[in-house]
Amino acid sequence: MNRSLALLSLCLLFSFGHLAAAEPPQSVTELWAGFDPRMDPLEIEVLKEWEQDGVVCRIARYQVGVFKGAPSRVAAFYAFPKGGTKLPAILEIHGGGQSASLNSVVTYAKRGYAGISINWGGNRMSLGQENWSGPQTDWGKLDATHPPQRNKANHFAGSLAPDDFTLDAVESPRNSNWFIVLMAARRAITFLEQQPEVDATRIGAHGHSMGGKLTTNLAGIDKRIKAAVPSCGGSGDLLESEAVVPGGSRTKRTPMELACVSDNAYIPLITCPVLWLSPTNDFHAHIDNMAWNWRNLPDDRVRFSISPHLNHHHANEHAITEYLWFEQHLKGAAFKMPQTPQMVLELKTAGGVPRVTVTPDDSQPVQRVDIYYSLDPHALTRFWRDAKAVKTGNHWQAECPVMNLEQPIFVFANVVYETPTQYRTGSQKAGQERSDTFAISSRVLSAGPAQLQVAKVKATDRPERTIDDGARGWHDWYLLNWGHPPLWTATTRKLKDAKWRGPDGATLHFEVKCESDNQLVLTFNCNAWGAMIPGKPAVDYTVAKKLSASKDWQTVSVQLSELIAIDSKVPAPLANWQTVTEFSICPSGTTMKDGQKVKMDGKAWQGPREIRNLRWEGGEYSQQKTVDAVLSPEELQKNFNDAIKKSLEQEKLDSK
Repeated sequence: MNRSLALLSLCLLFSFGHLAAAEPPQSVTELWAGFDPRMDPLEIEVLKEWEQDGVVCRIARYQVGVFKGAPSRVAAFYAFPKGGTKLPAILEIHGGGQSASLNSVVTYAKRGYAGISINWGGNRMSLGQENWSGPQTDWGKLDATHPPQRNKANHFAGSLAPDDFTLDAVESPRNSNWFIVLMAARRAITFLEQQPEVDATRIGAHGHSMGGKLTTNLAGIDKRIKAAVPSCGGSGDLLESEAVVPGGSRTKRTPMELACVSDNAYIPLITCPVLWLSPTNDFHAHIDNMAWNWRNLPDDRVRFSISPHLNHHHANEHAITEYLWFEQHLKGAAFKMPQTPQMVLELKTAGGVPRVTVTPDDSQPVQRVDIYYSLDPHALTRFWRDAKAVKTGNHWQAECPVMNLEQPIFVFANVVYETPTQYRTGSQKAGQERSDTFAISSRVLSAGPAQLQVAKVKATDRPERTIDDGARGWHDWYLLNWGHPPLWTATTRKLKDAKWRGPDGATLHFEVKCESDNQLVLTFNCNAWGAMIPGKPAVDYTVAKKLSASKDWQTVSVQLSELIAIDSKVPAPLANWQTVTEFSICPSGTTMKDGQKVKMDGKAWQGPREIRNLRWEGGEYSQQKTVDAVLSPEELQKNFNDAIKKSLEQEKLDSK
């Protein structure tokens, strides 16, 4: 069968098959030309209904369409405040490996919204203590589940080739599962429009991870979305030809992928207000890619809230901005999100030291301004230095000294405001606490080595042995599981920065208070994402340190010879500090003994969770050079899959 006949026969099987041409679509416009999300009946099934805390909850299922002669149905949680009318509504799109979230729609219902969370991935839906055992998402003759339940091909990872579970019988962007799930999301908007308690003119969308990409794309093509918050997704692609952009994750895309599937094709189409919510070191939403691909969206249409140091999670003062964004744009609340801070990166200065000037929106009182910069081209493992901004009039300024002129510089700023009282307790979500402050970020600016050299920037920075004196608490760390006393974890990438990287043969010391007998498991993650030794895997080296009950500071020391790999294939201790990408401390963890992994369960921590005087003693500095590592596609995919697993494990802990 030739290409035209294959597509013609498809028209008879595809309920939205009003195809404009006999060839596969070559643009986003062509891709969606034959799809009317309101045209066919939704065939809604209400599978279960109950009330909790003044919220009406339902498990529903609706029909996306009939494809290849079989219906595709997506299950979802739907909730709204009992008795509510003319409600704003929110579509939630979950991430990879996840399922629809009852907690999300109930949380928003308590805030005065109707909400639907679609179970596009096909995994079991959780009711809290048990899983829903009734009818589930059924993609019929397609398979857009994640991870795939039937199709061995990964049609989320770029494959547009046809197979038994694709929509088209020829290579086509309609064979991408991103297209299939976007159809389901657009039909979910139609679902919301048809609910009697919903105001169809006030519908928003948010999604995390893969759901963040879907939210970004949805905001570009469906004008029924009036506000959107993509989380950890939708940063777009950087091409190898865009060499002028320092850093970034470069991918090879076919012209068809770039024109129809890539975020790059959808971002310019966004007209609704969008809040970009993502941390600095996210593996799925590359911050350098975002800075480039979102650069032309005007400030009056987009805001940014960027959590420093985190990967695929948000600090509370950033997470709350999602709530505030919808309050403004869907409820028309009196609250107005401050404008994007204006930032200038000056390379030509009298002393040869780059200087950053930030002018925040002062329509609300500014609590503080944090200016962050990094000299590391590897975004996933880079450490973001706090430049310690100083207020001068209505500006905040900071100098950003560099160590050499062979590395780029990246900068952004967070402006922190006080959260209005009425929104502080309403920000409760799984794994998050209330936040008395919220943060809006500037755009991310950068300059490559050539620009630094032309501007006659001077390399004035030098290594330091004092890594963290503890005066600013955990400011240079990211914190996980803080609500679990035996599992709390503090992690920093500061040891990767050449300024604080360990001298050869040095011993690491810090001081801690521990008011009951306990332990700390010290973990040194080396070569994450191939950042230091391209082509080699990441390895964790650990050691457990016993602590005695005391209200006084006690010193913890660790030598290289003590650090054993959590990998029996790596029998030798850590040779030097040059490959360390993250350093973590936790009362619990995994160590090695006699070639076997040993799980170390710490006790609930008693006393303050703080350290001071993290420092290097002894050893000698060697020639240090940051590597701009490039992983092979196979290595990148393995690291990516491992990162997803870790993220899902962390989300389970967050929900406890």
